[in-house]
Amino acid sequence: MDKKMIMGVMMLLMIISLVFAIWGVQMHTKVVKEEAKFHVAQAEYFSLDKVTRESAATGSELTQDLVEIVNYPSALMELKLLGVGKILTGIYVLLFGILIALVMMPVRLGNIIKKKK
Repeated sequence: MDKKMIMGVMMLLMIISLVFAIWGVQMHTKVVKEEAKFHVAQAEYFSLDKVTRESAATGSELTQDLVEIVNYPSALMELKLLGVGKILTGIYVLLFGILIALVMMPVRLGNIIKKKK
């Protein structure tokens, strides 16, 4: 195999792993921002008295706010889990690249020894 092709594949694997790791970290940083929005929405909703909240008509803005508050935790969990998944994918790709390099070492060493004989 050509050395430039091998180095190109290794560089590609490193770039892919870096992209996935950065993508996952960005998703995790987004969780903090979304959590802050969630707490603000909760505070605004629950600052109203209970009678007003319970007497809200179906489809009203107050009811939609409640639906958003109820659905927020699952959206946050999705961001967290997908972020971890992306980070782990990046780590896996990088480890795969290391494995390829380790498997190629004995072959290259053998070729060097044959050339010297």
